[in-house]
Amino acid sequence: MIDNPDKATKLTKEMKASLPLTARLPPTLKGMMLRQVPGAVLPDRCAVTEIFYTGEEGGITCRLDIGGPDTQNPFFVSITHLIFDRRCPVFRQIEAYQRHRVKKLKKQHGRGY
Repeated sequence: MIDNPDKATKLTKEMKASLPLTARLPPTLKGMMLRQVPGAVLPDRCAVTEIFYTGEEGGITCRLDIGGPDTQNPFFVSITHLIFDRRCPVFRQIEAYQRHRVKKLKKQHGRGY
């Protein structure tokens, strides 16, 4: 089991209560996003506007506000790919979840994530 469903659901609720959250897009994520939507203008920072728990398989997923609410290509990414601001009210919980999930994924797949 990768996630503790109760803890993931609790964190999802806490994050929803703190929206919008600010997150940085690491270069690797920006590269993946540009391959999906060539020519997109991607900021270094963006707002997380929605949070979903997609279960064991997908974990906590974030909708990013890039291009406004009417964008034709909304981006949904795993929480593990984002870097959150340390001043975020739930930063410690997010960081703990990210570390735990990445560790479990590496163990499950027997390689780097």
